[in-house]
Amino acid sequence: MPTLDRQEDVFVLDLGDTENRFHPDWLDAVNAALDEVEKADGHKALVTTATGKFFSNGLDLDWLGANGDKYREYAAAVQNLLARFLALPVPTVAALQGHTFAAGAMLALAHDFRVMRADRGYWCLPEVNIGIPFTPGMSALIQSRLTPQVAHEAMTTGRRYGGDEALAARIVDHAVAEDAVRPTAVKIAFTLAPNAGETLGTIKNRMYGGVLAALRETAGA
Repeated sequence: MPTLDRQEDVFVLDLGDTENRFHPDWLDAVNAALDEVEKADGHKALVTTATGKFFSNGLDLDWLGANGDKYREYAAAVQNLLARFLALPVPTVAALQGHTFAAGAMLALAHDFRVMRADRGYWCLPEVNIGIPFTPGMSALIQSRLTPQVAHEAMTTGRRYGGDEALAARIVDHAVAEDAVRPTAVKIAFTLAPNAGETLGTIKNRMYGGVLAALRETAGA
């Protein structure tokens, strides 16, 4: 399950050491961590990372398969979390130490900046390969954070981008050695921590107003 630690002005949210899929309990834990970050006073920033092979593999398809009647509620919870990260009034950096797939890749895009391991691990939107179309909100998020050509390729081909490829496509901002992923993200976050606050939140809400509205709509609309 996710855990939250603080290193001076930087909160580090570790999503876990499994595939870190978006189980409802996992979503609750991440939201609780964001509550703690938002309540903290003073300069602050957030680094989101994980431990092990995966950053996140996205939706919990096993849970969803057993709880199909709760799809709309579940999809809304996922989209609300993506919206919350996108508009968080705190500088955010995703430290992608492992595979970052599907909704996990969208979660990374909802951060202000991304640092990815260069030598191993993929960032990928495989929805076209597994027959799950993007919701309007998810499409809006992806297209707001990537160039049109990269968004088109990523969304329509399911291409797996390694760290250097993701950097070249501007999906991520830095591609570094494994042992530098988290420290690099923390360093970036620390320099941005003074920007936290209402003004930053307002800027993000106005910059991504249309995306946020689409994400917050009921799934399937």
